[in-house]
Amino acid sequence: MSVQSQPLSIEDLFHEFSSKLLLQWVAGQAGEKREILPETMSNLSQSSIESKPALTDEIAPETLIPTGRSFVGYLNLIHPHQIQILGNTELDYIEKLRSTTRDDAIRQLFDHDPVCLLLADNKEIPAYLKQKCDEFAVPMLISPLSGNRLIESIHYYLSNLFAEDLTLHGVFMEVMAIGVLITGPSGIGKSELALELITRGHRLIADDAPQFSRITPDIINGTCPEALRDYLEVRGMGIINIRQLYGDSAIKKNKYLRLIVRLEPMSKEQLLRLDRLEGSRNTRKIMDIEVPEITLPVAPGRNLAILLECAAINHNLIISGYNATEEFIISQQAMIDQKNV
Repeated sequence: MSVQSQPLSIEDLFHEFSSKLLLQWVAGQAGEKREILPETMSNLSQSSIESKPALTDEIAPETLIPTGRSFVGYLNLIHPHQIQILGNTELDYIEKLRSTTRDDAIRQLFDHDPVCLLLADNKEIPAYLKQKCDEFAVPMLISPLSGNRLIESIHYYLSNLFAEDLTLHGVFMEVMAIGVLITGPSGIGKSELALELITRGHRLIADDAPQFSRITPDIINGTCPEALRDYLEVRGMGIINIRQLYGDSAIKKNKYLRLIVRLEPMSKEQLLRLDRLEGSRNTRKIMDIEVPEITLPVAPGRNLAILLECAAINHNLIISGYNATEEFIISQQAMIDQKNV
């Protein structure tokens, strides 16, 4: 696995988002080279990313980040973010403090050495805050957009940038609106199956060497290396360009990994030994996340494209709470009980 090795400065971030988020740089220009560091992912939760903590809220132990600071969030003087967002609520809170208390809060803010302050909601800039940013060389950016919009955009970008990367062998596709990694031994027919799925309206993300990165504690994002994008290798045909053959709609840039389907050659004897009720549904640990894995036997007469589509639909049903095996067992038991009455 690999991670983003090049540091990202506030200057880089500004150039990336100045037009998208309508950013202006108003103070602390001397801190343009301040670097954003990877955050500690182990104790983060999606709720802590999306929620807006009040300045006086007690921080729950499970949201603490003991060995690193999170990328971006609303002003927090206890467990500060690298990029501190100040919107209407935060600035109004500071303005209502008595002068000595406010001075202490501002001192505490800069003692934590923030990488950047970002003022949202087109709020008027307090002169004392601008002066402190210049004094401590802390960049101050402003935007007319809401704090939630700024947090969402910047955190998504930084999470992807600094996420650990893992390359797996297989074909990664969007099937029935979910990300499915097709794996199996070389020559088993992964690319041929992918090609048939594409002709049935599903979309290719990456062939042979899809890259996966953990962007939140429970989400793995899959993409295609630039050099392989749009291409699929089919034995006997060589390299084909899926976009040129089937159009833009046959290609998907990225997708979250939700299911792994392993193709496995099996004899008639091996097929007979499979669990008739449960099938071969297991889990596989990818980057410390358990991902459901289904083994599809490859044997003469089996239509793998239809079976994989069915597996994807059935996976969605299981996630939503429906399990056909459990329903079947309960139904059969009810019939047995009724006959015994």
